[in-house]
Amino acid sequence: MIFFKTKLQGFPGSVTPDYVPFQVWDSLQGLSTYIRTMLSTQALLSAIGVGEKSATVIGATFQWFLRDLTGMLGGVLFTFYQGSNLDSNAKMWRLVADLMNDLGMLMDLLSPLFPSAFAFVVCLGSLSRSFTGVASGATRAALTQHFALQNNAADISAKEGSQETMATMIGMALGMLLARITMGNPFAIWFSFLFLTMFHMYANYRAVRCLSLNSLNFQRSSILLQQFMETDQVLSPEQVSTMEHVLPMWTTSWISKDKLLHMRVELGVRVSSLGHQEMMDLLHSSAAIYEKAKYLLVERKGIIGAIVHKDASAADVLQSYIHALVVAKMVVGNRSVHWESQSWMDEKYEVFIHKLKSSGWKTERLLSPSLIWKANWITEPLDKKID
Repeated sequence: MIFFKTKLQGFPGSVTPDYVPFQVWDSLQGLSTYIRTMLSTQALLSAIGVGEKSATVIGATFQWFLRDLTGMLGGVLFTFYQGSNLDSNAKMWRLVADLMNDLGMLMDLLSPLFPSAFAFVVCLGSLSRSFTGVASGATRAALTQHFALQNNAADISAKEGSQETMATMIGMALGMLLARITMGNPFAIWFSFLFLTMFHMYANYRAVRCLSLNSLNFQRSSILLQQFMETDQVLSPEQVSTMEHVLPMWTTSWISKDKLLHMRVELGVRVSSLGHQEMMDLLHSSAAIYEKAKYLLVERKGIIGAIVHKDASAADVLQSYIHALVVAKMVVGNRSVHWESQSWMDEKYEVFIHKLKSSGWKTERLLSPSLIWKANWITEPLDKKID
């Protein structure tokens, strides 16, 4: 506690309450990572041929270059396909990043066991770590903004870098000691590595669970709306954090979609992907229900799709998503609930947003991946057109 108080200006009032517990667990997971790095690096250098007369400098240089090149290409591709999704799911990607780092270290440790496939194994490990670098860096930036209460993100980032440097030095020293003790003993090496990996995963999970983010993403919006529709009350960020599923979505496939309401909503539907009947229903609803809205809702195969207007603001996007969640919550069988949902929005939406603000939530925008598809339509007195 003294360390944080003497380092951060205005501590503890300058940071959120979840800053200290997160940093404690984050430092512990970082320490375990640097200790394991010594073991995996030792194995990797051994596989390349360090210390062997038969090894050549050019051969080792080429293998190291190929490993680094694979990692760079992997980082570029990962950023291209997932970059816009990192901010909206910071907790999940934080866990995924460290899991991929664990996989990369495992590949390095395995490399001496597969000399004929050495290049493939180390390139796979480098690819895994490249995902870690991108995801970890992006989520760290989002979390720094969350922690900063007095526009002191730069101060927090600098001090966090110093803490990580200290953890790195301690971890390297302990790692060198462990590598020395376990040298020539494969069982001790693997036992130490697997034990530290399990601790690393646990510490990461605890660190993410400490976070009480007050921004609205798909899942948090779903939890808040369901609670509000059932009890007319809005949960605090601390309460919602205990209800969030921070693991990747494929690990929650056994959970009912009724509980994970956001899985039944698709934001930014492409108009050309709609069928004839869906288009006719859309035209009818746009004329009767969504006349003044900057979005349209369409139901298909149990999924509520939101078509966003090209001129929609951040507030319009948030409203469209909340409205889609309301429809998903109300829908039963094949019965249309567009009129009922619009009535709920007219009566309750502003109240819901006001209570969110009063509970400490940021309602300026919805954290979501970039909307690739938007539509344009013109509202006229007699008919509506969709381009």
